[in-house]
Amino acid sequence: MPLIGLAVVLALGLALASLAAEAQPAAKIPRIGLIHVGLDHDPPGLAPLRKSLRQLGYEEGRTIHLDYRNQVDEAAARATAQTFVRERVDLIVAFENQAVRAVQAATSQIPVVFAHVSDPVSAGPGGNLTGVADYLGELQDKRLEILGEMVRLRRLLILTDPTDPATPRLTGDIERVARQLKVQLVERRATTEADLTKIFAALKKGAVDGMLIISPKLITNFPGQILRLSLEHKIPFGHHRDALVEQGALFSYGPDYMEVGQNIAGYIDRIIKGAQPADLPVQQAARLRLVVNLKTAHAFGITVPQSVLLRADQVIQ
Repeated sequence: MPLIGLAVVLALGLALASLAAEAQPAAKIPRIGLIHVGLDHDPPGLAPLRKSLRQLGYEEGRTIHLDYRNQVDEAAARATAQTFVRERVDLIVAFENQAVRAVQAATSQIPVVFAHVSDPVSAGPGGNLTGVADYLGELQDKRLEILGEMVRLRRLLILTDPTDPATPRLTGDIERVARQLKVQLVERRATTEADLTKIFAALKKGAVDGMLIISPKLITNFPGQILRLSLEHKIPFGHHRDALVEQGALFSYGPDYMEVGQNIAGYIDRIIKGAQPADLPVQQAARLRLVVNLKTAHAFGITVPQSVLLRADQVIQ
């Protein structure tokens, strides 16, 4: 074949190959919708989740798309969940109880992975839901014990939200432990920021020795305000998020959120690759962390015993 003819054939072949490659449909990038309620903070498992996805080989914007929405309340979360359903996302991650309820109301078809729930049974695993059980509420008894090691605990302020479905069960749990420890509970109910401000304004100095936030809805919606009020009135309390201790809370006792993020990412990966949520058992956060803020302790006149410091995973000076 003449050289010119060979060149023409080769060029034609390359052009056809290029057209064929362009005609191939682009690989579909999985789109994951993420919902959280609580505008003054991100869920503690979010950053570890993103890091774990990168470690699994995913690159945001190229091989996976994460659409994170942080909402003001459960009603807004329901609207977001409905939007994700209309847009046919491939999977939804629901952080904390309000987001889980919102997603449950919106879909029974799209796979859902939940995290940071106080009661995994009420989250309704099976069907299209699975996730990671942090057992945040179930750790309140341990937080009460730790607080009792740090301060002479006679009267404990507990904050509850009567509109939160988890409140009756969690209040009953803390009442049981308080009776065992001979601690008197001072319950105050709140659903709004204004309620919380009134509660703290009405407290006389020395009326309570410490505080726990019982209802997950309050923990999610108003952590920043509760922290600020507790610091102003020098009422020590424990929480489940390390970040709040870094901001001034006395201590936190809760799941290792790096582990939680890894578990969520692992389930996202498996579902993207074809696994069904109903076949993936709810995982329990195995590692727990105790973080203590000595600066806050000193400001409150609290001497943290060695028994607590030796158990702490992190001590903030």
